[in-house]
Amino acid sequence: MPIRSMKQLIQDADSQNKAVGAFNVGNMEMLLGVVTAASELNTPVILQIAQSRLLHSPLYLMGPMMISAARNAPVDIAVQLDHGQTEETVREALSLGFSSIMFDGSGYEYSKNVRLTSRIAAMARDAGASVEGELGAIGRSGEKELKMICTDPDLAQEFVQKTGVDALAVAIGNAHGHYAADPKLQYNVLERIHNKVSIPLVLHGGTGIRPEDFRKCIRHGVRKINIATADFDALTRGAQHYFADREDYNYFGLNEEMVHEVYGTVKKHILIFNNQISLEQIFKNQEEKA
Repeated sequence: MPIRSMKQLIQDADSQNKAVGAFNVGNMEMLLGVVTAASELNTPVILQIAQSRLLHSPLYLMGPMMISAARNAPVDIAVQLDHGQTEETVREALSLGFSSIMFDGSGYEYSKNVRLTSRIAAMARDAGASVEGELGAIGRSGEKELKMICTDPDLAQEFVQKTGVDALAVAIGNAHGHYAADPKLQYNVLERIHNKVSIPLVLHGGTGIRPEDFRKCIRHGVRKINIATADFDALTRGAQHYFADREDYNYFGLNEEMVHEVYGTVKKHILIFNNQISLEQIFKNQEEKA
């Protein structure tokens, strides 16, 4: 199928009061797990790779594989660079055929974030790709002091108008990585942003957020939810299970176990984001696995 843009998928999700799962990948097994789950559930997804992961998963190798997976899938898939940091990497992703760019200028002062994001947005539009920006400081779990600056709703409105981005990643108490405790999402801030901004919102740091909180975010305008750490955890867990259960090892069995674990993790999140499974059933499934 033709590769879709992130903008197209989140617009479709908005009309159905759902959110699109954006799943980060780092190798072939993760790709297979994501695409298998999306195909089984007949649900569009976004394949992502973050610039910070390119040291271990080079873009010139991962990019073509992600593009091929999207084109050969029976469901609509967008391919996005996640947390792009440099113009050089953005250009490489666009040249490979990525349909969306997420540029992260949140570490800069506001005016520089606007200037850089606007420049990247223009580059992406010229290539026929959509753009996601970020405003506010999304923390990283595990830091001694979790630095969190919630997105200012008034600045969000101005940022969207000045940059022309298609989606906005917001900081409302969410963080990348593993949460040390249940995150305290600021729904009052999210609601104010949703009321002021005309484009769909994005929730980063999805790993560890409770299903009921995902649903509440969706009701407040979130149309794209990023899952990264849970995907990498699933891949590692698959390897752990494989080596713990047998003494004779081979790559093909390892491959299947890793794909299966990623598939299960992605499928669970898709069902939550699609409102296709009740919270009671989610809790029951978790108890059965415990």
